[in-house]
Amino acid sequence: MATVLVVEDDEYVRSAMIQELGRRQHAVRSAGRALDALREITQNPPDAVILDLGLPDLDGSEALKMVRSVSSVPVIVATARDDEAEIVRLLEAGADDYLVKPFSGDHLNARLDAVLRRARAAGPPPV
Repeated sequence: MATVLVVEDDEYVRSAMIQELGRRQHAVRSAGRALDALREITQNPPDAVILDLGLPDLDGSEALKMVRSVSSVPVIVATARDDEAEIVRLLEAGADDYLVKPFSGDHLNARLDAVLRRARAAGPPPV
């Protein structure tokens, strides 16, 4: 079981991810805005973050830069943006994985398990 922060502004999508991750025994917290997510990451560090890019207060790519300035928590970008150049740019900017919507709960969980395995093998992330 891991603590996962879901950062997604669409209530329906956020609710579906929370339900799916909870069903798989993860403790799930959520935020609908980038700045709320950054506050959560610094005050109550999760084991992993699932980050949408289309947030109302700050683009997710900027949020990723801010997350990387304060934490090495594994970040999976989960977005509808499927431009290859942007995927490469975000992976190079610090995303640990990238998922294009729509995706299944099984696909999300497999990606989450993979980044958690790598993070645990590397040791606890500094905050």
